[in-house]
Amino acid sequence: VQLQASGGGLVQAGDSLRLSCTYSGLTFSSKSVGWFRQAPGKEREFVAAITWIGGSTYADSVKGRFTISRDNVKNMAYLQMNSLKPEDTAVYYCATSRLVLSMWRSSNYDFWGQGTQVTVSS
Repeated sequence: VQLQASGGGLVQAGDSLRLSCTYSGLTFSSKSVGWFRQAPGKEREFVAAITWIGGSTYADSVKGRFTISRDNVKNMAYLQMNSLKPEDTAVYYCATSRLVLSMWRSSNYDFWGQGTQVTVSS
């Protein structure tokens, strides 16, 4: 299994970005996908997750601005980020899990991709 996050970049506050997570494997439709981020000097934090049964959950800090989705045909997951703020600046990682509960917990994920940098200027 391989995961690759992409789509990051440098944007201004208020702009939008869509991150993509590409999954290389045969069982994507039975995996939950989570997005996490890590800012310099801070711990990795949960951003959003979508389970393989279709439920989604978000961190309070991004609720209403970010939307997670998935395409099981293309083996991809997405994170649409709108109204970006400077505090959204971080390296964003996608990860997969067999679980559907407590998706905010990083220890529930078994595969992680390399991150993609998102920088939001004020």
